[in-house]
Amino acid sequence: MSHDAPAPHTPAGRVIGVALALTLVLTVFVLAFSWPSVTAEPRDLPVAVVGSDDAVSTFRDTLDEAQPGAIELIEADDRADVVEAIETREVYGGVVLGDPAAGEAPEVLTASAASGVTHQLMTQLATQMQQGIQEQANAATAEALANAQAQAAEAVETAVQQALEAATRGEQPQAPPSGEAEPPELPEVPKVTVTDVVPLSADDPRGSGFTAALFPILLGGMIGGIGISIAVTGALRRVLAVIVYSVVGGGILVGILHFWFGTVQGDWLLDGGVLALSIAAIAAPITGFVAVLGPAGIALGPVLMMLVGNPISGAAMPAEFLPWNWGEIGQWLPPGASATLLRDVSYFPGTDASAAWLALGIWATAGVLLSLVGHARATGAARRAEVLAGPA
Repeated sequence: MSHDAPAPHTPAGRVIGVALALTLVLTVFVLAFSWPSVTAEPRDLPVAVVGSDDAVSTFRDTLDEAQPGAIELIEADDRADVVEAIETREVYGGVVLGDPAAGEAPEVLTASAASGVTHQLMTQLATQMQQGIQEQANAATAEALANAQAQAAEAVETAVQQALEAATRGEQPQAPPSGEAEPPELPEVPKVTVTDVVPLSADDPRGSGFTAALFPILLGGMIGGIGISIAVTGALRRVLAVIVYSVVGGGILVGILHFWFGTVQGDWLLDGGVLALSIAAIAAPITGFVAVLGPAGIALGPVLMMLVGNPISGAAMPAEFLPWNWGEIGQWLPPGASATLLRDVSYFPGTDASAAWLALGIWATAGVLLSLVGHARATGAARRAEVLAGPA
């Protein structure tokens, strides 16, 4: 009776090497997903402002003193210009300073649909402005009360002096005038109002559903690209499979996100087109990498999309929060372009979204071209093999 010999154990050096390599992969994943949140802070965040030159200058100095370089103030002519700038995504919010001394209350305009982070920032700014106005009002009230007390003391002193003089002359002191003293006029405190110019959907008031939907789009594009690369043979057939997958997937997603959950707004056909193009822009490059590089291309696509594109996509926070130029670079990668374009067509139809359309189109086209290149190489290699083999 024969027994198969047990498989030899893995050498200790290889065990340690594999463990260290996997640890390195883990480190890269942690850094990729944690780095944006850890280093995020507002940098030159565009915010419109309306007010007199002196008021704007004072407001700018106050902001720079509180957090230098965080907000870039863009002067506007009036409130209507601020609203237009918000709706076209030129700015994240605006401030109409008014004149609190004259009783004109300031107004802070924001757009929760643009970003939950910037909406919270603008709301905090309104709170800080209200605190500043309240402090000025408290100081004015204290001054008014002090003046009233001084006037009352002066009146009492005058009355006492007159009574003493009358007594010295042997006259009857005159009684002080009857009636209550008028209270000091206290300043009215203006209330800073916050107006959400472009609010989120009532079905997704905090925007968590919209943000959560962006990662499955990325994951779905990668799954499609990897699955098609493994299950479908032939570069052109993979291109066809990506097209069908993107169109059907976009239709399913728009049904869920638009009609069911209500996290995506706007025209549903346009939303479906954005979702389909987003999926294609992620899946097509993966199949293209496989067509040119072989099985190694399966790993290249997810690394580029997941570890590079996703952290700098600006999906969870504005691109202005990322250091250096990573935010701008992220807008030219499929995760960032798809997040921006879906937000634009859903809530900001007046904005110019051509850059995001172009970015997704370039990636989808590049994936198809790589597949064609791989097909041409494979066809040429097959023909050369036939020529070399010669007649049977």
